[in-house]
Amino acid sequence: MTPKIRALSVHLLTATGAVFAMLAMLAAVDARWDLMFLWLVVAFFVDGIDGPLARHYDVKKNAAEFDGVLLDLIIDYLTYVFIPAFALFKSGLMDGWTGWFAIILITFTSAMYFSDTRMKTKDNSFSGFPGCWNMLVLVIFALEPNFWVSLALVTILAVAMFLPLKFVHPVRTERWRIVTLPVAIAWTFFAGWAAWVDFHPESWAHWGLVITSVYLLSAGVAQQAIPEHTAKA
Repeated sequence: MTPKIRALSVHLLTATGAVFAMLAMLAAVDARWDLMFLWLVVAFFVDGIDGPLARHYDVKKNAAEFDGVLLDLIIDYLTYVFIPAFALFKSGLMDGWTGWFAIILITFTSAMYFSDTRMKTKDNSFSGFPGCWNMLVLVIFALEPNFWVSLALVTILAVAMFLPLKFVHPVRTERWRIVTLPVAIAWTFFAGWAAWVDFHPESWAHWGLVITSVYLLSAGVAQQAIPEHTAKA
């Protein structure tokens, strides 16, 4: 297999995310939330592996006719933002004006964030909350908090998208990666488990989701607060 074919194969793998997004959307239209999230978890998994493969096979050099970054952003907006926002609104977990407020805030701020050329930091982390609404919405489905709590979480994270706060990339942020990457894999496992049991309230997956989500949200901010030389000492 030539380097060009390998590189094109990575682009094709990334493009499957659009198919999984469509399957998730079809499930969402039928209010099959468990099936919707299962497809989103599959898309999340693909998104986690295509980046390392793209760098390994140097797609920018060997398949330069396709823009992998643009392709990834298009699919991420569908799977991380658009479909989760739709599910949050149609599920009734945020009724009335709070639902309208949430979907407008999520989709608008995410469109601005995804087009921001400053979204990555020097250590390949994200500057500001990276619009991973699929993660938040899945946790809301699992825990079903009071809608005021959900509203507060959506508002805080939307504001955090444009604050000078760092959020780790599970694969590309080297610092603490030995912990972060397994935690991200564990989050994917717990997310799939929670969706598989249709968010049964007694599922242990919910606790796993909470613990891993808290780490993934706070690790970057903790890195900002703890100088790297101190962490190595």
